[in-house]
Amino acid sequence: MSAIVKVDRLEKTYADGFQALSSVSLDIAHGEVLALLGPNGAGKTTLISTICGLVQPTGGSVHVDGHDIAADYRQARALIGLVPQEITLEPFDKVISSVRFSRGLFGKPRDEAHIERTLRQLSLWDKRNSRIKELSGGMKRRVLIAKALAHEPRILFLDEPTAGVDVELRRGMWDTVAGLKADGVTIILTTHYIEEAEAIADRVGVINKGRILLVEDKDKLMARMGRKQLRIELHEPLTALPEGLSGHDLELVDDGAALVYTYDTAGPRTGITRLLSDLAAAGIVLRDIQTSQSSLEDIFVGLVQEEDAA
Repeated sequence: MSAIVKVDRLEKTYADGFQALSSVSLDIAHGEVLALLGPNGAGKTTLISTICGLVQPTGGSVHVDGHDIAADYRQARALIGLVPQEITLEPFDKVISSVRFSRGLFGKPRDEAHIERTLRQLSLWDKRNSRIKELSGGMKRRVLIAKALAHEPRILFLDEPTAGVDVELRRGMWDTVAGLKADGVTIILTTHYIEEAEAIADRVGVINKGRILLVEDKDKLMARMGRKQLRIELHEPLTALPEGLSGHDLELVDDGAALVYTYDTAGPRTGITRLLSDLAAAGIVLRDIQTSQSSLEDIFVGLVQEEDAA
């Protein structure tokens, strides 16, 4: 799939010498959902703001559907919708007026059918004549998305879209993103919620200290870097591992009441059959067996810790 956003060796160094972005290169494909993960101060918002033309880079280039963000700013920006992290809305505006105004800012002709379709898609149509100050935090975030979509952009940037939103509204936002993707909108979101990336992203990018650590298909990443664990509940607790089990990657937990066996899902063999055979040979009686796989959060934390230690 061709890239709609191309970031090439992007740099941003502020006047005080702080380098917020360091040689960032990134291709974002048409119609994908890319989740950008990173700790506070990693450069996520700076990267989004630079692509959107709100921050001037000190090096490198960005093209949006072939338009250079500096030389062809208007053409590039017209293709982009941005939902900022902070809720910046006029409290006394009505919802529908606020969305109409955003469309007008891009010089788009009046289109009530599009405004209605957008508000309905975001479950805001019934609130169209409500003033912003009367809405919940979750509804205000939906208004921000509606304003970002008012001029019919092909790319939508969501900067921490569910920050401060309860779990139910967060999941509703995920459904909204899925609907936008189905309409062909390319979506890039930054998030602190790992389960958010796990639930809705096609690809995951990890950024730390202004550098991209990786960008990879979410499922492939989890298959490549995820590790599985086998938890074995024992009928009788052990005080120590028998010598015959020393060849296995085993850990005695819960005061000897259980064993945890870690193995690589990408390996040619799991070693479980041999482990169970060796357990039986050692006279160890099993009570229960459970498996679990490392999450995207485990992978993310591991990558960031490796980078910080380097």
